[in-house]
Amino acid sequence: MLVSAKEMLEKARDGKYAVGQFNINNLEWTKSILQVAEEMKSPVILGVSEGAGKYMTGFKTVAAMVKAMDEEMKISVPVALHLDHGTYEGCYKCIKAGFTSIMFDGSHYPIEENIAKTCELVKISNAMGLSIEAEVGSIGGEEDGVIGMGECADPNECKQVADLGVTMLAAGIGNIHGKYPANWKGLSFETLAAIKEKVGDMPLVLHGGTGIPAEMIKKAISLGVAKINVNTECQLSFQEATRKYIEAGKDLEGKGFDPRKLLAPGAEAIKQTVREKIELFGSANKA
Repeated sequence: MLVSAKEMLEKARDGKYAVGQFNINNLEWTKSILQVAEEMKSPVILGVSEGAGKYMTGFKTVAAMVKAMDEEMKISVPVALHLDHGTYEGCYKCIKAGFTSIMFDGSHYPIEENIAKTCELVKISNAMGLSIEAEVGSIGGEEDGVIGMGECADPNECKQVADLGVTMLAAGIGNIHGKYPANWKGLSFETLAAIKEKVGDMPLVLHGGTGIPAEMIKKAISLGVAKINVNTECQLSFQEATRKYIEAGKDLEGKGFDPRKLLAPGAEAIKQTVREKIELFGSANKA
């Protein structure tokens, strides 16, 4: 069932587990994630970047697809359809399209502008019953052409944004989009603890969940992280399984070229990745 992310994240915060946000890119991605969430009785957040939304022909198409799949598959667990790293304009488009949750990433603006734009979007989201995520500090790596250096967030700025009434807060703590380099220093738990002290019960979000060691994930959850984003890991799983299928010549056997067969190993690989993450995050049987 499509819902705001507010209640599922508050339950996660109180229960000391995290809800996974798994980004979607097409029907196979969406179907695989929904199947596993239902199978494991876990709440789930479907993340859509602006680039992925454009690839799928627009946010209206995405919202219509997710709503229809949710109904046709008889999904009983809570599902939030969430804009990931949204621009100011993108947030309005997703609100109109029927998303149940948005993220405004104003981290690249001066803090005053980030606060002003976030405040406006909070009022609209609250009026419409949507959840809203804000960001302070920079998430390292590249996301849809936006490159961040991975600066740690200022805990005082985090409090300023949290006090606006956002549902959840993403704060840079040394995390990175994409693959982590060999010389990565790890998450700054000192920064995370300082942010938690300032924002209190605000559910925190950890972006760049791919490749973070399990012990770091568990420690982050213990310090207030209630939502963890995974995208690259599903892409890598899909790519590896699809490559094996083609290199083994399966696409040349019978009707192995049928897209339903060609894409099946990749879809199954996504499902296995999502299962592993739900187990690690602790959200199984929490729907």
